[in-house]
Amino acid sequence: MSSSPQLVVHRDKDLMAQAAAARLLTKIVDAQAARGAASVVLTGGRNGNGLLAALAASPARDAIDWSRLDLWWGDERFLPEGDPDRNVTQAREALLDAVPLDPARVHAMPASDGAYGNDADAAAEAYAQELAAAARPENHAEVPSFDVLLLGVGPDTHVASLFPEHPGVRETDRMVIGVHGAPKPPPTRISLTLPAIRAAREVWLLAAGEDKAKAAAIALSGAGEIQAPAAGAYGRARTLWLLDSAAASQLPRELYPPALA
Repeated sequence: MSSSPQLVVHRDKDLMAQAAAARLLTKIVDAQAARGAASVVLTGGRNGNGLLAALAASPARDAIDWSRLDLWWGDERFLPEGDPDRNVTQAREALLDAVPLDPARVHAMPASDGAYGNDADAAAEAYAQELAAAARPENHAEVPSFDVLLLGVGPDTHVASLFPEHPGVRETDRMVIGVHGAPKPPPTRISLTLPAIRAAREVWLLAAGEDKAKAAAIALSGAGEIQAPAAGAYGRARTLWLLDSAAASQLPRELYPPALA
């Protein structure tokens, strides 16, 4: 079951980050109250990191039981551990080092100097196995039913490291893939696939800035997922596009009513 996208448009990227952080905080607290734990898939990029920084600065952040939160990643740049361009490095700087997470529940994707060396495909398979081990019989794929899966939207409509017309966006069986020859650097990456993304209860797509306006308009106007991967990213219960006014500037807004709170 997929969900029709809902849109929330904020005045600017800072307000968007703060509102998205507040929304995520509430979702995590509610999930922990309902099931004892919560799981979130993080995204990198300026919007993903902006959300994490806003969450770090929130006076309400301690409402989350950080020890009962599982964190995963939608994609990663296949670079050495600690490289400043790795999503996990940036996430630690923005938020993770400031909160009392359980290290065993922080599921970073492998680095290029780790156990799998420079074999991105082996590293992707290992991450797929880690996800499968965390899945439960009631889940909808060989991954957990993530409470929220965050995705940044690229100017070319890519999400995670799934790029338009690239082999990864066509993957239907594997949950995690090595990405080779990515059109933006670095060329080698690890990424969840669309089937893994669609296992999430909620998928939130973040887009801020004028450079994202065309991508948002294309993805929300009925484009196919091969040409516009963001169009193929949706959650089972909810698909939420969180935009600033610049990113929403090319949308026919009357077609997309505002999301419910």
